[in-house]
Amino acid sequence: MIKMNDFAGEPEELLQEQISAVEKVLRSGWYVLGPEVKNFEKLWAENCLVNHAVGVANGMEALEIGLLSLNLQPDDEIITTPMTAFATVLAIIRAGAVPVLADIDPQTGLLDPDSVERCISPKTKAILLVHLYGQIRQMDRWQDLYQHYNLTLLEDCAQCHLATWQGQAGGSFGIWGAYSFYPTKNLGAIGDAGALVTNDLAIAQQAIILRNYGQTQRYHHPEIGLNSRLDELQAALLSVRLKWLAEFTQQRKYIANCYLTKITNPKITLLDPPQDQENHVYHLFVIKTDQRERLMEHLNKSEINNLSHYPIPIHHQEPCLGIRTDPQGLKYAEIHADQCLSLPCHPQMTDPQILRVIEVINEY
Repeated sequence: MIKMNDFAGEPEELLQEQISAVEKVLRSGWYVLGPEVKNFEKLWAENCLVNHAVGVANGMEALEIGLLSLNLQPDDEIITTPMTAFATVLAIIRAGAVPVLADIDPQTGLLDPDSVERCISPKTKAILLVHLYGQIRQMDRWQDLYQHYNLTLLEDCAQCHLATWQGQAGGSFGIWGAYSFYPTKNLGAIGDAGALVTNDLAIAQQAIILRNYGQTQRYHHPEIGLNSRLDELQAALLSVRLKWLAEFTQQRKYIANCYLTKITNPKITLLDPPQDQENHVYHLFVIKTDQRERLMEHLNKSEINNLSHYPIPIHHQEPCLGIRTDPQGLKYAEIHADQCLSLPCHPQMTDPQILRVIEVINEY
């Protein structure tokens, strides 16, 4: 079986390093918001080329805390994409703002700047970019757009660990970026974890307060916050796994390049390759086909795992049926949701497994 993710196949050396990290935490007697969290925050800020990283409980709450730090009003609108995990829009709603959905670029699956421009209203506060599948593109266009309309740029970086664009990392283009370290992410914890990254000291300080009940000092709670603390165990494990991230990322890019150059089936549509290899870290390798169910069955019979991310766009989810969208509709997002399919693209894949996926796709 060729798996979508193969944690059990990770190197023995990494396993032993993680076991040592766990033992260190257990022997320390300090389990929440201690030295391991501070160390990981420092390391992750350095990797993201920003001044501050604030560890939190998960990626969705990194988004929510970031949004709460903006002092949003109840009718403030945040424009984002319908082609994303539900957590992106759920965070906007939980922060008390109003999500608005723009369409996507059919060649990449990413938010379309022209559609976003059609969605801008007097109530628009910010644009929340989602660096979907691990790709960062068109940042010059996005920076021109938000500056022209005097909006705030925000980044959902849940899938773009180590992706860069012209030397800048995900989370450094807007006022903040929100990372998830869910186990399947390129940098994954052994459970839930997340972080907010920013160059803005005030945003970082506010996030530190909000993640811990709105507490400024012990038993003093001047604000309404969350219980969203990164624990020492996950921070220690992330610090270990971070040492392997660059190597694992190169393997993802290698697999993706094999797929891009060797998948030749005319029934399969490949997304546009990035302009620069540093722009895409391939959290997911996604293809499109109008025969998805048949192709999934074909792959499953050949013992190749596959998944659809995300088959139901946000505006078709029950809590979001009345959400405001691009006045021209969300045509490309709906087509993409019907056709997208993710192939295995994880660091433990072997050359024979990569070639087998290509063979099975091409013979379909």
